[in-house]
Amino acid sequence: MSAPSLAVLPFADLSANADQRTFCDGLAAELIAALARIEGLRVVPRGSSLRLRAVTDAADAGRRLEASTVLEGSVDKADGRLRVSVKLTASADGAELWSATFDRPLGDVFAIQHEIAKRIAHRLELRLDARHAEAPERPPTADLQAYEHYLEGRERFFEYRRQGVEAALRSFDAALALDPDYARAHAGVAECRTFLFMYADGDAADLEQADLASRRALELAPDLAEAHVARGLVLSLQRRYAESEEAFETAIGLDPRLYEAYYFYARNAFVQGDLESAEKLFGHASRIDPDDFQAPLLVAQIHDDLGRSQHAAASRRRGIRAAERRLEHNPEEARALYMGANALVSLGQTESGLRWAERALALEPDEPMVLYNVGCVFSLAGELDRALDCVEQSVKGGLAYIDWLRQDSNLDAIRDHPRFQALLG
Repeated sequence: MSAPSLAVLPFADLSANADQRTFCDGLAAELIAALARIEGLRVVPRGSSLRLRAVTDAADAGRRLEASTVLEGSVDKADGRLRVSVKLTASADGAELWSATFDRPLGDVFAIQHEIAKRIAHRLELRLDARHAEAPERPPTADLQAYEHYLEGRERFFEYRRQGVEAALRSFDAALALDPDYARAHAGVAECRTFLFMYADGDAADLEQADLASRRALELAPDLAEAHVARGLVLSLQRRYAESEEAFETAIGLDPRLYEAYYFYARNAFVQGDLESAEKLFGHASRIDPDDFQAPLLVAQIHDDLGRSQHAAASRRRGIRAAERRLEHNPEEARALYMGANALVSLGQTESGLRWAERALALEPDEPMVLYNVGCVFSLAGELDRALDCVEQSVKGGLAYIDWLRQDSNLDAIRDHPRFQALLG
């Protein structure tokens, strides 16, 4: 008998103005994290379930997501109260396994999440891990408006583009204005500042602020895995690699299913030239979130660098399928386009890859991350002058992560060119 599995569908917004989608999505995402603590239960990653937002048949959604059970729900938030209704359904026959409605003060949102996880564990004859079984963790904030700002920030950060990250930073700052001791928001600020330092301006002030924010997050919540990830990012950019590795290892120990811990740990290994470790870590990230396109496409390049071409091709095909699914959900996601373009060109589908790259460039022609990654595509496709132009423009536009350029085999075709060497300083 296969292990039980569960998918959490996006929660329906029943508020009067239908303006609580971010809160509903954030609540579902937090619940996924809580359910992942149930021992023996496989929880479908959030990105996979988001694709089925429009599906109305829960059992059908479960079968598509290869989950034996499905949790669907709705949220109504008004006049200081929160009404959350949830229903657990068996995917095989659509039978209702459990349902409940929680009508509580808004401040009880974190207790509601814990209670739902505890009741589902009981219904499936499983148990929460020992650390969370008896009582909910201390609420991360007592200010629900700060919590909403935090959820908005997480949503925008994962766009992985300057405009989105700057919006995320504003949301995290707004959360901290309401609750200066909100550790998760401090970790969010640190991650945003590291992104801006690497990919937007190279301003040392961003790295200094990231350092302060990551330290503050750890002071407030030393057992928060996300705080250790943020600290690991900062330490990596400071080239304090041994300390960075220790921070990522601590994060993984605290939350073995935290995708970001493996993803950023892998990038830390890559910039040091430790391809074997990067390969393993990206691979682990892919297993945690099978619907993610980034980790399989990045590990594919490492497979190639290590002479494992068959593994590289398989990872690229998996990553392209994931990128295509993401583009169905958001046709204008430049990151899915340029990373998919890289994989297509690497698989010999050069014409298709260049079309994807041009689409990404048309969407955000001045974004350093787009310019850099499209430059990689041009380099692989043999369009070397265009590759040099794009990479130069990306560095001029603020991309300061030169350590990545030194290791990136995508740029080997232009590596010895004087214009590229000048970028390395």
